[in-house]
Parts: sequence; C-alpha cells; structure tokens
Amino acid sequence: MAKEIERKFLVNDSWQPKEEGQRIAQGYLCTEPAHTVRVRVKGGRGYLTVKGRSEGIQREEFEYEIPLRDAEAMLQLCDGPLVEKVRYREKWGAFCWEIDVFSGANDGLCVAEIELPDDQAEFPRPSWLGREVSGEVRYYNSQLIKHPYSEWKKV
Repeated sequence: MAKEIERKFLVNDSWQPKEEGQRIAQGYLCTEPAHTVRVRVKGGRGYLTVKGRSEGIQREEFEYEIPLRDAEAMLQLCDGPLVEKVRYREKWGAFCWEIDVFSGANDGLCVAEIELPDDQAEFPRPSWLGREVSGEVRYYNSQLIKHPYSEWKKV
C-alpha cells in the first residue's frame, strides 16, 4: 500500500521560477470524501490516481501511468472544469518542493507541496514559503473544481 505524506503551503510573491515548469491538466472522476479518482495529463503522459481519505497529512495514494489517448478521453468524462496549472520543482536541502501556479478559474493561486518520509519529519523552510494550508479542504485540487479560487472572497 502506498502512503502519501504531504504538507502544503501558500507561496509568497518573492518566489520566482528557476527553470521551466511542466503544464498539467487534471480532472476528477470521483471526489467523495473517502476517496478521489484523478486523471492527469502531464508532459505528454497520462496518469490515473486513486487517493484515500486524508488522515492528518497522510493518505493512501496509488498512481499509474496510462496511455495518453486514454487520459485525454477520460478528461472528457470528468466532473466540473479541469484544474490547470504549471508545476515547478525546486530542490531545497534534501527535499524537493513542487510549486503549482494555477491558471484558468484558479488563476492567482500558488501552492507549494513537500512529500515527507513521515509525519514528524523536519525540513528547511524556504524564505518564499507562506502560511501552511495542509488539511484545509478548499486547497485540495479536487475541491478547486467545485469552488475555484476566483470565487473565494478575498480578505
């Protein structure tokens, strides 16, 4: 069984990409609280991902590469609009951050994620790292199709 242990943070305006990112289009075939099924096209490849219920910053995750044509066809079956973003990877210490810059209905949202070996792992925090949003459901990609960032009340 595969476990994903991940923390998620907002990104300050001081962050700038160091290299070219990778475009991602993803949709959801299921967004139940107990499990989600995601289809993704990234870098000319297709992926199908099944995730279990979040327990703190952990959840089960199973990801499989699938034929690109199948992924593109499955995206047409997905509920709601697609989540569109560019993903940048940045090494910081012994860890790799994935920084997602959203577009479309979620334009203006920028989130950094770090996968950890366990839920108590310590890690260096880059200066561009903002407030932690791990566990805040509205920041889940599966929720951004239902309630996009552009519709959030700006405070």
